[in-house]
Amino acid sequence: MSDESTSGRETSSSRSQTLSRGIRALEVLAEASEPLTIAELASQLAVHRSVAYRILRTLEDHGLVDRDLAGRVRLGTRMAALARGVSRDLQSVALPELSALANDLGVTALVALLDRDEVVTLVSVEPHHARTSVSQRPGTRHPLERGAPGTAIRMQLGATRTSRAAESHAAESADPGEAADLAAALEVGYATSTDEVIPGLSAVAVPLRLPDDPTLATLAAVYVTASTDASAVPARLVRAAETITERLR
Repeated sequence: MSDESTSGRETSSSRSQTLSRGIRALEVLAEASEPLTIAELASQLAVHRSVAYRILRTLEDHGLVDRDLAGRVRLGTRMAALARGVSRDLQSVALPELSALANDLGVTALVALLDRDEVVTLVSVEPHHARTSVSQRPGTRHPLERGAPGTAIRMQLGATRTSRAAESHAAESADPGEAADLAAALEVGYATSTDEVIPGLSAVAVPLRLPDDPTLATLAAVYVTASTDASAVPARLVRAAETITERLR
């Protein structure tokens, strides 16, 4: 094998690693509750600060991250523009329903999608007039087996439109509590959870059917447990999910 071909493979591998680290940096920033210092980001990426700095400079050049006056890093405005292109029709159709749910019920309403073995928020709306509300930013992730949105996703596994990764994950998870939660949700048509993702927060979620789209989705309401009477939430979510599905046809 020639030195030239070996060098080419090493260059390709180096580029792939750099790209992977850049993507991971965006994921870390999306999951962070506040802007991070370069040192904090480097620690989470398990790289030297100089490497993290080079990654950030490239992301900055493309408007994907910004730094405030203190030098702390956060996602840039360009990320919002890119995100609008993800499931554009679903976002535009769901937004009026999410706004109505949030303001009428005093909850944070959101649409989340299955991404491998995690649930990721696609779009969310907080209530305009509420003493307490929950911030659930697009890109927020949590494991499939935790929380009502994850259960609502799992309610759809076994149907004709499934994710192989999620189906395999579900098959490997033999937790009796998870099985009981799923059985209860299938019986009533919606899922509930309290303190499973974030202490002090509750959620109600229903499956969201996407016509002609294999993506598994859920419509959910998240709220501070002690501040909301959730008795009206399940039926309202079911109606809203049906409306979104019909408008996508």
